[in-house]
Amino acid sequence: MYSVTINGTRVDVEPGVSILDAARSGGFTVPTLCAMEHGEKLGACRVCVVEVDGAKSLPAACSTPVADGMVIRTHSPRVRAARRTVVDLLLSEHEGNCQFCDRSTDCELKAIAFDLDLSEPRYTGEKRPAHIDLSTPALVRDSGKCIKCRRCVTICNEVQQVGALFPQYRGYETEIAPAFAADLDDVACVQCGQCAAVCPVGAISEQNHIEGVWEALGDPTKHVVVQTAPAIRAALGECFGLPPGTVVTGKMITALRALGFDAVFDTNFAADLTIMEEGTELLTRLKTNLVGGAGDGATGGDAAAGEHHAPTALPMFTSCSPGWINFA
Repeated sequence: MYSVTINGTRVDVEPGVSILDAARSGGFTVPTLCAMEHGEKLGACRVCVVEVDGAKSLPAACSTPVADGMVIRTHSPRVRAARRTVVDLLLSEHEGNCQFCDRSTDCELKAIAFDLDLSEPRYTGEKRPAHIDLSTPALVRDSGKCIKCRRCVTICNEVQQVGALFPQYRGYETEIAPAFAADLDDVACVQCGQCAAVCPVGAISEQNHIEGVWEALGDPTKHVVVQTAPAIRAALGECFGLPPGTVVTGKMITALRALGFDAVFDTNFAADLTIMEEGTELLTRLKTNLVGGAGDGATGGDAAAGEHHAPTALPMFTSCSPGWINFA
């Protein structure tokens, strides 16, 4: 075990642990915009810089491993001044418009700027022209909001292993985009949405269909039906601060009817039918591919006469996720 001192408190950690993880294990908060639990820690955003005794510069906490006896300060005046400069520079290139952003209430950049008492960017200058990619039915990519943190690159390449997003060009011209600055629909994007889930600023978000729903609800000639997946009844409550797993079926139906929907259907029965169909298909594959259809008259033999079995087509995968289906 290594023993390090963080803000005057001794913390014992395993060798190889990053300063960021060591600080978190000791109960200290270090802001970061690029680090994630999975994937390589690049120190791309430079927001997580800390002060280490004996070091000339301020290392990035996410990509710097601890050393035995290290003395670390996470919120010294020097550290906060450096963070203010870094976040100020990010804000100077970030296309704000917070009141219209999908992440306006949970933007990580906005939260860090507030913590550092930054209300307006001090640095002004030219911004790269924003490109809004609406090529896919599931995602919107707005380059004007991008802060080049590379979370989407990490999740797409290292976790999902799709490889649809990469850093393009260098310096001021840097852009996070598909190869050759193409649109998402032109590359191998499976629209899984993980890039939108990890983006700290809303540069990649889900397509918004709210206005179309309101138009349908306001049209007296339309009979508007909503159909929910079985998981929604338990997942929806978390959006309103209820404990995970809280079933809100009654509240959900009441709210949807109050909004003006003419009918509310649950997909649970159809999901049961799908499971039965998938189970039957799996059993058929097992009989046909492993024992040549033994027991169903397909070969006229018994289970021991497996020499007539067809080429194996196993395992069998099934999913209702469009992203997974596109990937497969």
